[in-house]
Amino acid sequence: MDQPTRFPWGDFPDVLIHASESLVKNHHAYPAAKAGGTLAAVELIAGLMSASVLSDLRAYFDHRHPRLLSVHAEESGGINAIPEVMAATIAGALKWPYERQIVQTNVVSHTGANGYARLQRQAVFSGTVAAGLHYILVDDFIGQGGTLANLRGHIMAQGSQVLGATVLTGKDYSATLAATDLQLAGLRRKHGHIEDWWRQRFGFGFDCLTASEVRYLSRTATSSRVIERLEEISD
Repeated sequence: MDQPTRFPWGDFPDVLIHASESLVKNHHAYPAAKAGGTLAAVELIAGLMSASVLSDLRAYFDHRHPRLLSVHAEESGGINAIPEVMAATIAGALKWPYERQIVQTNVVSHTGANGYARLQRQAVFSGTVAAGLHYILVDDFIGQGGTLANLRGHIMAQGSQVLGATVLTGKDYSATLAATDLQLAGLRRKHGHIEDWWRQRFGFGFDCLTASEVRYLSRTATSSRVIERLEEISD
């Protein structure tokens, strides 16, 4: 299994979410957009992108002169068109540059997957960026946040910074990517003796997990069950 790159979260801000899951997933253009329909994605984004979130993006990040970078991923039905159209739309609204040179190199099939499938099948990226730049990440959905975590790591490993992220939809509680010290301490009390195993398997320690991933693992009763659940899932 190819290992992603991740970094600890520090004071990374909450992901900005544009619309509720019910609005997005019940929109008539959503299935076609998710399967790669560009015109459907344009209709979806035009109808559901939030003016207040665009205003927040400008207020929080415009002075840092950021660049937008979307998750370019293959879904079961085709190349998901939503992130690219969303990034292009934000770029036009805020007059920010949009870069397209980073791509996801594997198919992870996260849509509809459970938490352990998401943890086992980590998104891996390729492509280069110049050092010293500032990025805002864009995706259509946030669940556990692992895809954004790995895209952030790929950018940071090349010497640039990721200032924040925005997605079309997701649960409100998923927006917080940085686990608290208390959450990490609780995870380590319960499963800390397998952190070295985790690091060897995935390439990063518990401090690089998202808050949702920490919560998910903390709910598993035993560390042996964590290992069993992950090993039940093929790469």
